Amino acid sequence: MKSSDYSYTLYKLIVLYALSRVEHPLTKSQIADFILTRDYTDYLTLQTVFSQLADAGFTQEKQIRNRTQLMLTKEGQNTLQLFSNELTAEIRHDIDEYLTEHAASLKNTAAVTSDYHLAADGGYLAELSLRENNRLLLSVSLNIPTEALARGVCEKWESAHEELYGELMKRLL
Repeated sequence: MKSSDYSYTLYKLIVLYALSRVEHPLTKSQIADFILTRDYTDYLTLQTVFSQLADAGFTQEKQIRNRTQLMLTKEGQNTLQLFSNELTAEIRHDIDEYLTEHAASLKNTAAVTSDYHLAADGGYLAELSLRENNRLLLSVSLNIPTEALARGVCEKWESAHEELYGELMKRLL
């Protein structure tokens, strides 16, 4: 195996291992933060790795506005089991430590979702949700007249979801 082939295999295993260690999806940017800050590889190589993992069916991608969430597939789990000995204890420790240190923010990103799309009436439908421990707490769909406003609603939801949910619950209960 050529050195570059081995490097790509290692990067793929790092991504698969990270996804196997959490119960929620991770975004490409969350995984990139870990890999790039530790200088495992560069951004362009990592994008190639993400693409190859998806093409091989080892990860499933879900696009939510400007974020791409990655989930480990059964094929990815099987591959990780077959080649897990290729990951050193040090790399595993680094991944586990990163996931532990950033657990709250990683989970929060997965728990708060917002997206919008063109509605049948020509406006936009903004879909907002909040989950806790994989349990749906709130799901709201709003008809919004313009794309710019729909984008703004999604951005506000992501930044102020705690306040908005708290206020809604206070008024309803």
